[in-house]
Amino acid sequence: MRLVHLDLKGAAPRVSYLEQLFPLLSRLGANGILIEYEDMFPFKGELEVLKSPYAYSEEDIEWIQQLAELHKLEVVPLVQTFGHVEFILKHAKYQHLREVERFPNSFNPHVPDTLALLKVILSQVMEKHRRSSWIHIGADEVGRGFCGIQTLSGARRAEHPQPQMQVFHLGEGKDSRNWMSHNKGDTGTMYLNHIKEVLDFISTQYRGLRVLMWDDMLRKISVGALQGEGMGMWHCLGIFIAKYVESGFEAVWFASAFKGTTGPTQSWPPLSSHLKNQLSWLRVREAMPRFAPLRFQGIVLTGWQRYDHYSVLCELLPVGIPSLAICLQTLVNGGFTEQTRRKVLEVLGFQSMQLEQSTCEGRGVFPGAEIYHMVEQVNRHLKESITKMLEEESAIKGWFSPYHRKHQFGNPRNMESFGSKVLKLHDDWESFVRDLRAHLESIYFPDTVEEWMEENINPYMDPLQDLVRDYR
Repeated sequence: MRLVHLDLKGAAPRVSYLEQLFPLLSRLGANGILIEYEDMFPFKGELEVLKSPYAYSEEDIEWIQQLAELHKLEVVPLVQTFGHVEFILKHAKYQHLREVERFPNSFNPHVPDTLALLKVILSQVMEKHRRSSWIHIGADEVGRGFCGIQTLSGARRAEHPQPQMQVFHLGEGKDSRNWMSHNKGDTGTMYLNHIKEVLDFISTQYRGLRVLMWDDMLRKISVGALQGEGMGMWHCLGIFIAKYVESGFEAVWFASAFKGTTGPTQSWPPLSSHLKNQLSWLRVREAMPRFAPLRFQGIVLTGWQRYDHYSVLCELLPVGIPSLAICLQTLVNGGFTEQTRRKVLEVLGFQSMQLEQSTCEGRGVFPGAEIYHMVEQVNRHLKESITKMLEEESAIKGWFSPYHRKHQFGNPRNMESFGSKVLKLHDDWESFVRDLRAHLESIYFPDTVEEWMEENINPYMDPLQDLVRDYR
């Protein structure tokens, strides 16, 4: 199986964009999608507070699944059940369920209301995903000491071993410290106890439903503990393959990445880096017969949209499509062959690609191609052109300084020497930004458009607009 991860905790696309995207994913070799809804799910009743104002409707969820079925894409919902639950624990209603009172990152596993809440969340999600034969329960980055370091997997946060300085807090809450003291236990046992409760609920309520989870927390737990907790029933992601064979696992998945792992503010995916990530996993896949009877079952191409619920947006999905195409076709063909290159160029409507420069040349015919090209213009020219005008134009620095502008005086002769250039630059970029906003609005909800513009456009356009206002 080749699942494409849709991370909806930021820049969730309108369903009309998914209508265009799903046929492309199928054509490129995907046969499933992993949907991380967070606050985009239409929670109801006691959970309604969790919904974004722009959450999908129940009809949207049904249409998404019909679209997926039409294009032979298996739908796997992802529900976070331990860590990365800021979208839940930020609300006053659920604040008492935090592991550490002042941090909304992870659940306190010792409060009965935690499991009760998770049962309601899982039930509402599965009620709307009766076609699904898999569910992903997240369960990553809960305990202290994991800093988002990845090598081959790129599953979360970094494809290269670069610590992201994230610290997680399982075991630091008062209830956890008391439990460990009284039970002579550790965070690993505590973690397994909670996950086992979640799995028991799923296996009881949804017979035959198979479970996926991220494996970073399991890497720190001994083989004996994994065996002791009946871990052989689990299907999970990971690279510690020999350990999982010994622990009795039946199958393993891998997780690569096509975007969202090379920096929290990254706006343009490095193509060669993501390609190398897939090639590394292909080498691991080739070695899997050595680990029989453990089976390789599939790979998830992750595409994180935020590092967590509170961080800024990473690369937008349309900007990541060329990277996704290269990654999927590399997995399909068993390498980045000439056939792979030709197929990607044909499907996306490009003439050529430069992997090391992370660029593709040509108009492009894929959904969101206009945004791809316009974000490229922003990255290459917006900051550079405005900075050059404001900081290097000697007439501005000498005759229209902040002091001149504050006290509203200047020599018209000198001002006219730069005025036409400033006004043209301003008008050109204003026109460009209007077009970019229109294209973004066709794919994204207003909150996403405003956030992306404020983070990527306004820091450069605002000073230019201020200068033009003062000049006029």
